[in-house]
Amino acid sequence: MKIANVVRQHWAALRALLVLTVILGLGYPLLIWLVTWIPGLHDRANGSIIDVDGKPVGSSLIGQLYHDADGLPLPQYFQGRPSAAGAGYDTLSSGGSNLGPESMVDTPADPAKLATGTSPAEAGFRPSLLTLVCSRSVAVAQLEGLDIAAGSRPFCTESGVGAVLSVIGPRDRHGSVEYPTRVISVNEPCSATRKPFLPRYEGVWVECAVFGEDYSRGQIVPIRGTAPTSPQVPPDAVTASGSGLDPNISLAYANLQVPRVARARHTRSEQIRMVVQEYRSGRVLGVFGEACVNVLQLNLELDRRYPV
Repeated sequence: MKIANVVRQHWAALRALLVLTVILGLGYPLLIWLVTWIPGLHDRANGSIIDVDGKPVGSSLIGQLYHDADGLPLPQYFQGRPSAAGAGYDTLSSGGSNLGPESMVDTPADPAKLATGTSPAEAGFRPSLLTLVCSRSVAVAQLEGLDIAAGSRPFCTESGVGAVLSVIGPRDRHGSVEYPTRVISVNEPCSATRKPFLPRYEGVWVECAVFGEDYSRGQIVPIRGTAPTSPQVPPDAVTASGSGLDPNISLAYANLQVPRVARARHTRSEQIRMVVQEYRSGRVLGVFGEACVNVLQLNLELDRRYPV
């Protein structure tokens, strides 16, 4: 290849590099920056930061925790939905739990490690999505002062664990157990004072699970129980959003928290409910999503009107 051709090709490549650098490295970022100054977009482009007395307290687009130093919910504040992003609303760990509807069986903790004072998580405990929902529902019911029946959910035990059995027995040609020979409660721990949540299943006594035994050969059967079809604790109170950063809650969850917040702020529920309605957002374009309330904006307004 002649030197002239080599020089020509490299010069063409250099010109292309310079043109693309100007267009994509300078022009495109400048265009996007100018677009962010369009009225209605500028606030979102800057993170929708909310200031109080000149100090930033959060973003209206990102949820946050309203807990005390011990990690307990502060009663004077509305609580957001659970978050699976890191330790909670961590923007660097944004995402869901990757647990789906088939996640019903917990990974148990090692009893030997628990006996030494190790936390359940460090002892290997990994809750299923079902148990996460059940435990959150019990926690919300206790926080809001609901009775056990009002806080119960289908397929959950009273203690807030997924009500799941491993049913062992001969299978038919479709893979279903024809009749059980053994039935094991795989999620809820048993003790001398706590028996399985269900005494018998199809005439067979329900056993307690033993750590280290494999019950995967059994058919996994969730037990619905007697919980109402529409639990008083709404879905967004027990499930995390896909991003883990959702700053909003449903009106149902907000109304559930009104009495607690009113008591903590020494005011009437009707006054708190009026503020909730003021900060209610309708459906996007009147069609998409559901009506919701921004938790940060609501809590800041309550601090202004009804400080603790």
